[in-house]
Amino acid sequence: MNRCALLATTALVAIAPMTASAQWQVQPGVRAFPPGTLRGLLEVQQGPEVLLNGQPARLSPGSRIRAANNMQVLSGALTGQKLVVHYTLEQFGMLHNVWVLTPQEQAVSPWPTTAEEAQRWLYDPQAQTWQKR
Repeated sequence: MNRCALLATTALVAIAPMTASAQWQVQPGVRAFPPGTLRGLLEVQQGPEVLLNGQPARLSPGSRIRAANNMQVLSGALTGQKLVVHYTLEQFGMLHNVWVLTPQEQAVSPWPTTAEEAQRWLYDPQAQTWQKR
């Protein structure tokens, strides 16, 4: 009996992350960005120091950068490059999640560049589009 309960619990724990991530999955091969994701121009100076839209910023401890191929990359591999990115900020205003955009993702317009725009506009997570109100 204990084995059955353990097996059932293990199965539920294994399935839970898949269902949670499925809500953001749009289509196979299309990256889904969470609400509140902003667009900007990133230039890594010397990690964790970066320029975001020409202004000094900092990568948070534990930040994640995903290249255009969606593979995780270290900030040092991007030093000196100017890249169009989507990003989220953590609670202290540091960059936490960064996605280097593909040309197709860059073509999606409009996309907010400030938190104020993101609050005023409407986001459709299924279509991965923003609409100005």
